[in-house]
Amino acid sequence: MKEARKQETPEQRRGFIPEWTVTILMLLFGTGLLLQPFVVPTGSMESNILVGDHLFVDKLAYAPSSGLGRHLLPYREVERGDVIVFRWPPDISQDYVKRVIGVPGDRLRLVDKQVYRNGKKLDEPYVQHISAEMDPYRDNFPAEPNGYVYPRGLEMLRDNVVNGEVVVPPGNYFAMGDNRDNSADSRYWGFVPRDNIKGKPVLIWWSYDAPTAQLIDPNPLSPDHLLDLAQNFFVKTRWRRTFLLVRGYPGK
Repeated sequence: MKEARKQETPEQRRGFIPEWTVTILMLLFGTGLLLQPFVVPTGSMESNILVGDHLFVDKLAYAPSSGLGRHLLPYREVERGDVIVFRWPPDISQDYVKRVIGVPGDRLRLVDKQVYRNGKKLDEPYVQHISAEMDPYRDNFPAEPNGYVYPRGLEMLRDNVVNGEVVVPPGNYFAMGDNRDNSADSRYWGFVPRDNIKGKPVLIWWSYDAPTAQLIDPNPLSPDHLLDLAQNFFVKTRWRRTFLLVRGYPGK
């Protein structure tokens, strides 16, 4: 007897159509105004986003602070659980990719690696823990730093901790990597200002198993990278990741 097919809800069908419509339009109209290519150089988002994933970043995803475009284009606000690409606050020439854990007004803390937001323990199926050891700052945050924390991070600890929780100020977001034990994120360099957010990744158009050193090389056509591509393109391309959608995880 054939197993009955699971019926999609109307909400799922309505969500699927615009999602792929936006993706196809971006592929057709190229980079620039609509989207930006981005290469992931580090493993802070593993195992959801890998080193060597080449992403398209939707630059029209989030609502601008003002302007007529807010009413004409499919903008929305940054939400908990969104994966975002942003200018790294300590050096805005670098782009980072992380997940939004806290929005303005949220109260955050970590207890034994578990994130609590506004007093509620989060369900985070996307998180990967690679270390069994507990770090008193990283895993029980906020706490007294036991290593290097950027000046912006120290400022956050000084000005935005209330009753043992970090309170996200207006116009800012708290972002963390999914590879939670190996992620330099807001715990170390502070909040992400709204103006730093460039968009959200929507599609992995190519994934190539290259070392970080090649991916952060300022010359993407360096001899080492070209030689590696010529010798290993078919072997190192992660074909199963081609055209995978990058999805956020709704946070409540």
